[in-house]
Order: sequence, then structure tokens, then C-alpha cells
Amino acid sequence: MLLSMTGFGAAQLETDAYTLSIEIKSLNSKSMDLSLRIPRSLSDKELEIRNLVSRSLVRGKVNLNIDLARNKGVGAKNKINSELLKAYYQELEQAAQLLGAQSPDLFRLALQMPEVLQTEAAEEGKTEEVSWETVAPLLQQAIDNLNSFRADEGKALTAEIVSYIDRIRILLAEVDKHDPKRVEQIKQRIQSHLQEISASESFNQNRFEQEMIYYIEKLDIAEEKVRLINHLHYFTETVYLPEPTGKKLGFISQEIGREINTIGSKANDSTIQHLVVEMKEELEKIKEQLNNIL
Repeated sequence: MLLSMTGFGAAQLETDAYTLSIEIKSLNSKSMDLSLRIPRSLSDKELEIRNLVSRSLVRGKVNLNIDLARNKGVGAKNKINSELLKAYYQELEQAAQLLGAQSPDLFRLALQMPEVLQTEAAEEGKTEEVSWETVAPLLQQAIDNLNSFRADEGKALTAEIVSYIDRIRILLAEVDKHDPKRVEQIKQRIQSHLQEISASESFNQNRFEQEMIYYIEKLDIAEEKVRLINHLHYFTETVYLPEPTGKKLGFISQEIGREINTIGSKANDSTIQHLVVEMKEELEKIKEQLNNIL
């Protein structure tokens, strides 16, 4: 079954301390073109990451983003502004004495006053460390999700491409059906001219027969029809192979095109040439879709 080169996969791990997010996007490319964006703490694993992605995804323009974020509040510290606490306490104590009020909770009240208890954020730029043993299975999960996306896209592409191949088969059957009529028309044209040519004094029977054999062989498309139907069968078989077959299908489509072109050039018949044009249209649709096949 065919696989699309286009895909998206993601995976995420949340802990009390951090959130680890991995996203992979893949587009069409003739080879593996991998762009990485990873935390500094994983820089020593870049080669290992590249090998894992390349081995699993084979081809495509791939963007991999591994994001490590500290959860809000982790690492924050509370700090008491002692000078401000002292000032508030003294003011509250003086007010209590002035009013003759009881003051058992002055410290608690002063501690609750604005900006006495301050929260310090974690050091800027500092992120939680994460081990490769944690990242590796999450990365594989994101890759598996992308490949699942590719497989779903590939099912639709498979049905579409096979329908184009089936259409070429139908058109080739029409060519085969019309071919005897074409041959008969050629024979009639030859016979009509034969009487005129044989009446000439310079007519050479042996030379004429040799040239006619060459001419008939040049117009014969039997071998091209056989090769084309074989290429179509081979293409369909290759579509359903388990391994990536995009490049192989590209080569087979070139052979299909070569036989279609030869039939068109040798046919010397308007009906067959119209059928050939339709086959070329279907083949172009196939080639366009093969650009997105792994």
C-alpha cells in the first residue's frame, strides 16, 4: 500500500516540573531533508535523533520540533521584604496605641500588607533537564503518529492512482479493438496504389516487396501493446508492495509513457491517436500524484 510523504505527528508528556512536546511535519522531497529544533540539553543527541527520524521516515522535507517548558510556578521562591514588614508593623502598633485598641495580631496583619511577601520567578533562561530515555520513546510515538497519517493519506492516493491505471487499460483495449480495422485500411490503401505503381515501366517487384515489408513492420504496434499491458500489470503489483515504492513507480511510469508514445507515432490512425492522447492525460495524472508518494 502506498504511503504519502505529507504527514503530521505529535506527542506530549506532562510532569509536575515540565511539559515535553514533540511535533513532526513532513512534506514532499526527493530525499530526506531534515530540520531540527531541539533543547540545548539534547544537543549531544542530535546525530541519534537524525538517524532515528531518517530511518523511520525515509524521505520528505521534515521539520522536527522538541519543546521543553518549565511548568508555571515551578522553581518560584517566596521572599519577605523585612524593611517593609517592619515599617507596617510599627505603623499598626502606633495606630493601636493611639486608639487604645488590643493588638495581638499585628504581625499577621503586617505580613498581609501589600508587597511584604514577594514571589521571585525562576532564573531566566533556566529550563528543566530531561533525559534521552524520556525523550526517545516520546519521539518514536510522534514518528508513529506521522506514519499513521501518511498511511491514511496513502489509501486515498492508492485508489486514485489505480483508477488512472485502469482507465489506461480500458483505452488500450479500445486501441486493440480498433487495430484490425486500421490494418485493413492500410492494406486497402496499399492495394489501391499497387495497381498504379505496377503499371510503371520502372517498377521493380522485389524492391517493392522489401519496402512494403519494412513499411508494414514499421506500422505494427503489436509488441508495444503487449509491453504496455505488462507495464500496467507491473505497476499495479508494485503499488501494493509493503516497502516504499514511489521512486520505482516513477521509473515504471516512464516505461508506460514510452510505449504509449510509440503506439501514437506508429499508429498512423486518427482514432488510435485520440486514444493515445487520453492515455497520456491519465499518465500525467499518475506522475503528478507520484510526486507525493514515499
